[in-house]
Amino acid sequence: MSNTMQPAAAAGTVRLGDLVVNRLGFGVMRVAGRDVWGDPKDRPAMRRLLVRAFELGHNFFDTADSYGPNVSETIIAEALHPYPAGLVIATKGGLTRPSRHRWDEDGRPEHLRQALDGSLRRLKLERIDLYQFHSPDPRVPFADSMGMLATLQRAGKIRHLGVSNVTVKQLDEARRIAPIISVQNEYNIENRSDDDVLAACEKAGIAFIPWFPLGAGQALRSAKVKRVAARLNATPAQVALAWLIARSPVMLPIPGTSSLGHLEENATAAALKLSAVDLASLG
Repeated sequence: MSNTMQPAAAAGTVRLGDLVVNRLGFGVMRVAGRDVWGDPKDRPAMRRLLVRAFELGHNFFDTADSYGPNVSETIIAEALHPYPAGLVIATKGGLTRPSRHRWDEDGRPEHLRQALDGSLRRLKLERIDLYQFHSPDPRVPFADSMGMLATLQRAGKIRHLGVSNVTVKQLDEARRIAPIISVQNEYNIENRSDDDVLAACEKAGIAFIPWFPLGAGQALRSAKVKRVAARLNATPAQVALAWLIARSPVMLPIPGTSSLGHLEENATAAALKLSAVDLASLG
């Protein structure tokens, strides 16, 4: 299928271990209810959104058991199982949701084992293509958490391992325990505090998956982003995503939305080419 039919494929591909995906993925967090809590108001609409995301060329879907909790994984299976060839589903474990506004770390090995089994069940899979440790738990030695995930990978339940919300030091520690093929940290045009982690990923050939690629809307309000968008007859969201794609060959942005209109708008960012002048304007 052509890039005209699949606009999200226009930015080329990135490697995830032995897998290759288009460089503009889709974050499935927003298909859950308000505050990423509970069921969405219109579940059939969210199923249609996921089908459309794949049709547009997003063949990397990123989710987590904490989204809902358990909601976005379930809706992915409802919408797309049995899964089409070429779709890579990544999920995460290690955060719990005791209430609507809480995201609590739980890196205990026994919790991670249970979390993975729950994700496998909800996604109707026997093996997760990419399973990511959602966040280090300050109460649990990082090596204990990663050691359990390495054990589960050897047991055949995980194809590839990734880490999220880590420092360079933690990434190095994780890589001593098991092969790591991705890092998912917050990163966008307005928040580049993890440039050192991105550089480490580039050096190691590890995919970097920026969460909040639009800065929870902050990037859309940026004056410099708005100026470039006006010059290119594009939207601020398209410019912010195109900047990420241009920033590094290992970058795999995962914009998420519950809006079909925003989905279509974001997908076309993959084809937006920023000139040297544009990039200099954006800093």
